[in-house]
Amino acid sequence: MSAYTPLGESPTVVLADIAFGADPGRAAGELPSAPDVLGRWYRAVALCGQGRYAAARVEVQKVYDHTADPVLRSLAESTEGSILRQLGWHRRAAAFDGRAAAVILGTDTATSGVRGVEISNTRQSYVPDAADALCDALTGLAADALGAGRFSMASRLLRRATATLPHGGSWRPEIRLQWVFAETAMATGDFRAACEHAAVAAQRAESAPSVRHQVKSRLLVAATAAAAGARERSDTVAAEVSVQCREYGLLPLQWACAMLRAGLGVETATQEAAECAAILARRGGMLRPLGA
Repeated sequence: MSAYTPLGESPTVVLADIAFGADPGRAAGELPSAPDVLGRWYRAVALCGQGRYAAARVEVQKVYDHTADPVLRSLAESTEGSILRQLGWHRRAAAFDGRAAAVILGTDTATSGVRGVEISNTRQSYVPDAADALCDALTGLAADALGAGRFSMASRLLRRATATLPHGGSWRPEIRLQWVFAETAMATGDFRAACEHAAVAAQRAESAPSVRHQVKSRLLVAATAAAAGARERSDTVAAEVSVQCREYGLLPLQWACAMLRAGLGVETATQEAAECAAILARRGGMLRPLGA
């Protein structure tokens, strides 16, 4: 067991807390080694949240190499898609998200889930099931379509993703859906709906364990406020998010927040965005150039 694993807690539980809990900024060198395949996925997600994309891909490959579990294989594909999408490569991401959907569509979402895991799906941890994996894949495909300018397809995929979630399902896919609903509404000029979806995501995130999801939801509140013309609110929320991104080491969100603040006219934000992009590149994440 890692020296950084609290007494009485398994490394998988610790990795779950870093990926989906209160400690997303744990230094990469302090992440415990994963003792099982679910732990490898948690580790990949934790590294991805910090913008350590090359290291995250290594963990994703370990998931592929060590399990035939359809839920985890689907989530691994979705994680690859998420990495590419965060960097602006939406069309490339769609291939991974499509495979993620294909892997899980033959699985009984009513009974299937990650097997052989000894942590419960409580507020303190997150254990994905097949419904979560399918919603992840479809939500990812919707975001890919949105990034490619295919707004009608994005809306159709979001409706289909919504239909996959059981009533009272997991907090994570619900929040992710609201993010993409808000982004789609912004892209199509429905700024009131965008603000409403962002507010729902933020409210849901506040009752969830994940600091990263809370911060990203607040960033979306700032972005939708800016789109709706509420400049003062956007400035205030974005400034708070910028501080939180640095506090928790959420470099991809820090870059996105800096880009938003640069658009709002914050003098130092353009330089901050450039510095974040340079660090992301060194960590294996090359942002897609404009026009590429």
